[in-house]
Amino acid sequence: MTRIRSLSLAALSAPLALALAACGSTDEAGEGAVSGQPVAAVEAPAGTTWTDTVQVTDSDGYLLGNPDAPIKLLEYASLTCPACAAFAANGADQLKEDYVATGKVSYELRNQIHGPHDLVLAQMVRCGAPETYHPLSDQVWKNLQEVLSPVFERQEQFGQALSLPEDQRFVQAAQVAGFYDFFAARGLSEDQARTCLADFPAMEAIAERSDTQSQQLDVTGTPTFFINGRKIDGNSWAQVEQALQQAGAR
Repeated sequence: MTRIRSLSLAALSAPLALALAACGSTDEAGEGAVSGQPVAAVEAPAGTTWTDTVQVTDSDGYLLGNPDAPIKLLEYASLTCPACAAFAANGADQLKEDYVATGKVSYELRNQIHGPHDLVLAQMVRCGAPETYHPLSDQVWKNLQEVLSPVFERQEQFGQALSLPEDQRFVQAAQVAGFYDFFAARGLSEDQARTCLADFPAMEAIAERSDTQSQQLDVTGTPTFFINGRKIDGNSWAQVEQALQQAGAR
């Protein structure tokens, strides 16, 4: 059975406050401290900035910044996770302005999927140009309760949508959840979103990559961070920034 067909609706049966607290984030220790000599800033190509430079990686991550940066920060995140939302609110801007903009650090974001509503959101933030992925993800996190409340208020209708044929289920689920209006206000048209959500194989691939990569890298909760391939301790901005500076971003 493929991942997309086995995604459980169990998370949707809990009250919103409980569901928001259950993203499975962890502060367990990683593989040890990262340390290195200070690295030099790298100028972006003429007429560009690193904070506007995005490429999709082979792992379906969205890498922001200098693709050849000596310090590579990777985050696994769920768009329905309040700890991820806290990182977006408390650290994302500083990360981009103080570290990514210098060319010293690249920031790759990958989705860990925590349910069908999460999968719909993961596809919708991918639906525009690659440059819109990070801003749309930040908008979801900064308005998380507004985004998720309709899902939990309309659990029965949402579940019914998921029983529709493959090319209709996520299109209707987004309608029930009110996602079209939210994203339309941020530049993604409903027609464009509907076309993306009707692409069942693409959504199946997102879910399967989430499973496979999480197992391979032992990502047990979100947010989980890696620097140059090594899992770091903690998931707060203060902890991530300390690890970046230890790696030479200072």
